[in-house]
Amino acid sequence: MTPANALTADASAFVAEGRVARLGTADARGRPLVVPVCYAFDGRRWYSAIDGKPKRATGRPLERVRNIEANPRVSVLIDRYDEDWRRLRYVIIQGQAELLADGEEYAYALGLLTAKYPQYAQVPVGRAGDLVIRVTPESFRQWIWAA
Repeated sequence: MTPANALTADASAFVAEGRVARLGTADARGRPLVVPVCYAFDGRRWYSAIDGKPKRATGRPLERVRNIEANPRVSVLIDRYDEDWRRLRYVIIQGQAELLADGEEYAYALGLLTAKYPQYAQVPVGRAGDLVIRVTPESFRQWIWAA
């Protein structure tokens, strides 16, 4: 069974439709970092672009990129909070991250992201040197309120 098959169709749709995720990385010493990111999920792989939105770090790779280069094991959280706790839900993807800088899969990922987020019409994405983070899931955890 592949990891994507471990997700129910409903959970896979929940992940694909989500608007923001939290990407958890750790550096070579195990110090964690969690950042909110835009993403696309095609049912098999998860993608997030390092886009043109203003970043805190300038002139050097972002900490999440440095962390992935040092330690490619990541965790991704897609969740929904609601004041009605019967609507709470989350899916956690754990897997291996890789940085894509060009090529067919890079273009595929950018296509998924620009189709999902119309904001990319105004925010640069896919410029020379931009990266896409690809996560290949190894396991999923999911929870939904069961009354």
